[in-house]
Amino acid sequence: MSANKPGVSIYAHELTKTYRNGEVKALDGLTLEVEEGTVLALLGPNGAGKTTTVRVLATLLTPDSGYATVNGVDVVKHPDEVRKMIGLSGQYAALDETLTGWDNLNMFGRLYHLSSQGAKARAEELLEKFSLTEAAKRPIKTYSGGMRRRLDLAASLIIKPKVLFLDEPTTGLDPRGRQEMWGVIDELVKGGVTLLLTTQYLEEADQLADSIAVIDTGKVIARGTSDELKRQVGGERLEVVVENSQLAQTIEIVKGVAGIEPSVDEGLRKVSAAVNTGSTALVQVLRTLDDAQIHPLDIALKRPSLDDVFLSLTGHAAEEKNEIDVKSKKRGGKK
Repeated sequence: MSANKPGVSIYAHELTKTYRNGEVKALDGLTLEVEEGTVLALLGPNGAGKTTTVRVLATLLTPDSGYATVNGVDVVKHPDEVRKMIGLSGQYAALDETLTGWDNLNMFGRLYHLSSQGAKARAEELLEKFSLTEAAKRPIKTYSGGMRRRLDLAASLIIKPKVLFLDEPTTGLDPRGRQEMWGVIDELVKGGVTLLLTTQYLEEADQLADSIAVIDTGKVIARGTSDELKRQVGGERLEVVVENSQLAQTIEIVKGVAGIEPSVDEGLRKVSAAVNTGSTALVQVLRTLDDAQIHPLDIALKRPSLDDVFLSLTGHAAEEKNEIDVKSKKRGGKK
């Protein structure tokens, strides 16, 4: 595969990056590409290598080995050229708390070498675009979390980038703030921006991405659309909660319908299994339970979650990965 393949905006080949004298592998042969005008979501838990990937592609970090380009320009050899055509919004708003929203955008405009008049005009344009005009003269410290994230995204668009990197743009936002941010991002993509998005939320990837790359331990372990990835974990999951005395019989019923050995949580008295026939399986289980005079306390058909995908692909859930990271940090990274 050519790094300068026509129609590919972002390309990375066998990227590696280590820390602590090689003890920690942040990237371990990561390879990916993003087609022009599309959205790729990097999906993974904390510590998987998502942020390191973004920082390498945005020229903030130099990889130990490998090769990466943005619009055909090498990110290591020609970082200044790359910076002229990208925008970056990190996990935490890169804003001056004591300045107003307008002051922040005007300052960023000047840092990008816009003229005084050009910086002011661009600040006004972005404040209006992101529905922040009324709050323009207020200090950032008075902004809500959603307003800060919108302003930070606005700052990343000062130079009207062709390629945009968003590192967990909705982390910490409430559901309403997340929906608002999704709307803003969707508009940008419709305007022709190529987007690489990192997230821990499968729902967010569902909403925004044309394609998803699942990343774990510094490498891409699966790639596809949301539906393609979900099919790898069985499409949908049937869950049944019953009384203790009915658990054994329910296990056999679910096994008979699903055709596989179900998962059992004895503490929650929950039996669950991946099913390919969706609502048909749900109806069949309900009828069989009724024939056996078992009345479930709860029954549901659920779409796969991030943990379902990760458990299937890696053998561990996202929370387990996070816990390992925390323990490692507490011991100074030694295992």
